[in-house]
Amino acid sequence: MLEELKEEEIVNKVGGRFKLSTLIQKRLVQINRGSRPLIDNPPQNKMEIVLMEILQDKIFLSAAGELAIVSEHDEGDLLDMDSLEL
Repeated sequence: MLEELKEEEIVNKVGGRFKLSTLIQKRLVQINRGSRPLIDNPPQNKMEIVLMEILQDKIFLSAAGELAIVSEHDEGDLLDMDSLEL
C-alpha cells in the first residue's frame, strides 16, 4: 500500500506533495488520538488507513488547509475535522 506514495495519482488527487504530506500528518494525529477509520475493513497499519481514505475520496484538505471529510449522511458536504473534539 505504501507504493501509492510513489505514484503521481495520489499526489495529483490531493494537489501536490506538500498538501499530501500535510493531509497524512493531520489524519494520522486524529487516528492516534482515537478517531475511527472512515473505510470498511481497515488494515492494522495506520498509514495504510490514511492512504486508503485518500484514495477512496473520504478525506481532503479544505481551501484553508484544514482536514475535511465527506459527510456520510449527506454526500458532498464537507466536515471540518480539525475543529471536532475527538
